[in-house]
Amino acid sequence: MTIAVIAIVVLAVGHYYGVPVVQKLLNTVSTDDAYVNGHVTAVAARVPGQVTNVYVDDNYRVKKGSLLVQLDKEPYQIQVALKKANYETAVANVAAAYDEVRGIVGQARSNRFALQHAIEDVDNQVAQLRAEIALLKTRRATLVRTEADYKRAVELQKTPGAIAPQDVDKAREAYDVSQAQVTQGLEEVYKIRVGLGLPAKLKKEGDDALAEVPPDLDQTYSTVRQALNTLLQSVSPLGFSPTSYDLTPKQAIEEFYRQDPEGNLDRIFARLIKNAPAIKLAEAKRDQAKADWDQAELNLRYCDVVAEIDGVITRRNVNPGNNVQAGEALMALRSLTEIWVDCNFKETQLDDLRIGQPADLEVDMYGSRKTFKGRISGFTYGTGSTLAILPPENATGNFIKVVQRLPVRIDLIDYDPDKDPLFVGLSVVPYVYYKQQPTGPDAGKFLQIVSPLPEINPDRFRMNPVPPASQPAGVGAQGGEGKAGAPTRPAP
Repeated sequence: MTIAVIAIVVLAVGHYYGVPVVQKLLNTVSTDDAYVNGHVTAVAARVPGQVTNVYVDDNYRVKKGSLLVQLDKEPYQIQVALKKANYETAVANVAAAYDEVRGIVGQARSNRFALQHAIEDVDNQVAQLRAEIALLKTRRATLVRTEADYKRAVELQKTPGAIAPQDVDKAREAYDVSQAQVTQGLEEVYKIRVGLGLPAKLKKEGDDALAEVPPDLDQTYSTVRQALNTLLQSVSPLGFSPTSYDLTPKQAIEEFYRQDPEGNLDRIFARLIKNAPAIKLAEAKRDQAKADWDQAELNLRYCDVVAEIDGVITRRNVNPGNNVQAGEALMALRSLTEIWVDCNFKETQLDDLRIGQPADLEVDMYGSRKTFKGRISGFTYGTGSTLAILPPENATGNFIKVVQRLPVRIDLIDYDPDKDPLFVGLSVVPYVYYKQQPTGPDAGKFLQIVSPLPEINPDRFRMNPVPPASQPAGVGAQGGEGKAGAPTRPAP
């Protein structure tokens, strides 16, 4: 009776504990070559300097943004002060450049009036020429009359007592004066013509011929051209230049006013002032000084080395007083949450494994009292031997077939590091339920679907784009490499 009871108890216990084990063995794929893995962030200095304070040690748990190491800030504070002074000087130079350009605008407007005055002066000389010619005609008429009077007086003188001798002398005097006035008037006309750059004497005779001047003389006269060149010289610092240096003043001024649809002079000069080379140069130096100041401020902030993620400090190798260089590793920071399990399954076990299949993870640290839940998130694209630093060379003919192992990544589900933390490197025994329906992103696939990632200048990498219809199987929508060899998206 006792033996029967013991047998029943043994069978019950065996059934209670054995059936789940047998069911797990029949419905799962497992391996003893698995371990916990996780991201490691190297904490490094961004600027060179001497360490003044180290606030953490190995195994310290820190939050993102926590101050870890502090460098001597005094040299960088001096640089900030210098760059700030340079920036303020550059700002003052911009204001001075604006004042200088406004002075150039004032000079240009003054030269514009000087050009107008030169044109008006030519018009005045032409008017004076015509007035002198009209006066010359009057004097010629007077000369004709005085000549006739003198000839009559000479004829009357032949008759005794017909005319007094003094009257003949007066007629002679009037005639000589008229001749002199005509000569004077003609010389005045010649003088004005020479002053206008015209020949004094013409082959064609007559006062009307002397009055003829080119219709565009006020645009081609030397003083007008000189005034125009002075004006163009004064506006050249504003960045304006005519399409041709043979333009007349009228054409040049019209071209200047065409810079604004409505010919608004204020808007034209406002735009020229804004785009003046001197101002652009001063503003560029100001922007450069501001960038240098910002960089100095940034370097000063880099003296505070902070944690970029939540995690635990490991491999601290820095102490106060050390001189460190930019990029020099000071310590490592291991994430508590961004961890997973790398399982090296045999190639003979991979046929039934797919992304999305659930898994039970037994960690040696916790034994059987704690089972973690996981999910396959991806397969490494190559076995461990091919990814080794020195892969095996099989071209010599001495190849011996050995069952290869492929790393399979299993992400943890509902993992709480504060309750049951997992340390990187712990041994794990995974049990993947390959008969259950895969779930989640990329479920049922070997390779993850390519996700759209940020691209910088994507055209650089599309020298010979492949049409979507001609893409080989396994690339694009069904997985594989994306554009320009972009990695697949991280597992959720």
